[in-house]
Amino acid sequence: MKIDRIHHVAYRCKDAKETVEWYGKMLNMDFVLAIAEDHVPSTHEPAPYMHVFLDAGDGNILAFFELPTKPEMGRDPNTPPWVQHIAFKVKDRAQLLEFKEHLEKNGVEVLGVTDHSIFHSIYFFDPNGHRVELASPDPEEEALLARLDAVKWDMLEEWSRTKKAPRHADWLHEKELSGLR
Repeated sequence: MKIDRIHHVAYRCKDAKETVEWYGKMLNMDFVLAIAEDHVPSTHEPAPYMHVFLDAGDGNILAFFELPTKPEMGRDPNTPPWVQHIAFKVKDRAQLLEFKEHLEKNGVEVLGVTDHSIFHSIYFFDPNGHRVELASPDPEEEALLARLDAVKWDMLEEWSRTKKAPRHADWLHEKELSGLR
């Protein structure tokens, strides 16, 4: 028995229409479905909501809930904003740069391109305050992933014992770290 794939991921939004339009304009996602109810089907709680679904490519669905009767949405103050995010893969670096230019032309503040060795990313926030990442594979991705695969269990075991970053994959950010010294 094994999971087939993610059916959808769901986040809260401030305004369903604004969210659908923003993801359509900024990331070219199609609006595929809307469900609105006055009661939550799983809990039967009275809570009107709008649930919208967007096509994130290749059968992946990004969904949002607008909950007008609930307290204003917030975030966990103990978790840094860079931790919780959703990342989407783009074809290559050229497409990543096209998205960066498109987002900036439309007033979105973009961080990066950040070189993670195995992939390259840009980061920005959607109108709901959710951090979004677009990532393009590095041309050497396959070989780099093989190097990481070879040490993943050793790294996890060391981390589990020490709660300090293991050094098995320091090569990932060598260029970056040498600039900090």
